[in-house]
Amino acid sequence: MRSDVASDLGEKMVFVGGPRQVGKTTLALSFLESGSESDPCYLNWDHPSARKMLLGGGLPSGGEVVVLDEIHKYKGWRNLVKGFYDTNKSSRKFLVTGSARLDHYRKGGDSLQGRYHYHRLHPFSFSELGGGPGEASLEQLLKFGGFPEPFLAANERHWKRWQREHLSRVVREDLLSLEQVREVGQLELLAQTLPDRVGSPLSINNLRGDLDVSFETADRWIRILENLYFCFRISPFGLPKLRALKKERKLYLWDWSVCLDEASRFENLVASNLLKYCHHLEDTAGEAMELRFIRDAAGREVDFVVLKNRKPLFAVECKLGERGLSSQISYFAQRSSIPKFYQVHLGESDVEFSEHRARVLPFPRFSEILGV
Repeated sequence: MRSDVASDLGEKMVFVGGPRQVGKTTLALSFLESGSESDPCYLNWDHPSARKMLLGGGLPSGGEVVVLDEIHKYKGWRNLVKGFYDTNKSSRKFLVTGSARLDHYRKGGDSLQGRYHYHRLHPFSFSELGGGPGEASLEQLLKFGGFPEPFLAANERHWKRWQREHLSRVVREDLLSLEQVREVGQLELLAQTLPDRVGSPLSINNLRGDLDVSFETADRWIRILENLYFCFRISPFGLPKLRALKKERKLYLWDWSVCLDEASRFENLVASNLLKYCHHLEDTAGEAMELRFIRDAAGREVDFVVLKNRKPLFAVECKLGERGLSSQISYFAQRSSIPKFYQVHLGESDVEFSEHRARVLPFPRFSEILGV
């Protein structure tokens, strides 16, 4: 990703969004001379001295790249950043990072459209880790997730403490600095219950009843957690000539390691890798990508389908163990024009089913195909 950001900095500002503690600051610091947070060109809105300088209209002298971290927490950040860029774009490069969807918090007021490229930084993927040494690294990725600190520590006690602190920071720091929410405790409780809902259609009506709030409030809370890169939802894809389910979206988390159910954790890992694939093509090539799922009115389902410019590229079904080709894939292959079906698993077998345009293969080999 660093090379993509470096290339785009030569054209416009670059915004890097992504979950808290996913490595955005580390990436940004690699563009500064000292490579550390003590570099004068690293300006974090949470630091009073940096905030005072920015509000006074000043920038540090020297240094080609200026990093503005968490500046979206300032209500008037769009106009502030626009002014810095328009005044200094001939001599300085601006890298803006934040632990929230900067595209969402950019909306409203004076638009920055046309002045920036946007990249989303994801947790580690199996392919990104080099795909080896095979079982050990995949087991570690499934157990501890793809966030750098708990993954690299690979220690269960460290992971549990990190999880507790991470959720608290997302809800009590990022949330309160960006949204007007009074029921912080309830929203934190909602976040704690979401791992049990991974991989299933998320009913806002059921959620509303469980939380004893209005439909609008429950829906807003989920959207807030999406904007803070805590979770994401995917929509059903309607196939021609089939009665498709077109309402509720399926929910997944940016940190799959909190899913206690092994099958849900693996499905979430695959979902996250597919989302990373889609975001990479969107952010670097400008493609219109979508991650969806297929389910008809009879309940038949394929876990994921990836679309490019509204046309399906391939579909993916997740299975923990080695099995024959899923009957769901056989069914939808006969009734759709989806070019390729993959059934990914945690075993060793790799089998092609040409009559169904399908391949049953281990997850590491599927990761090689995605290449992200």
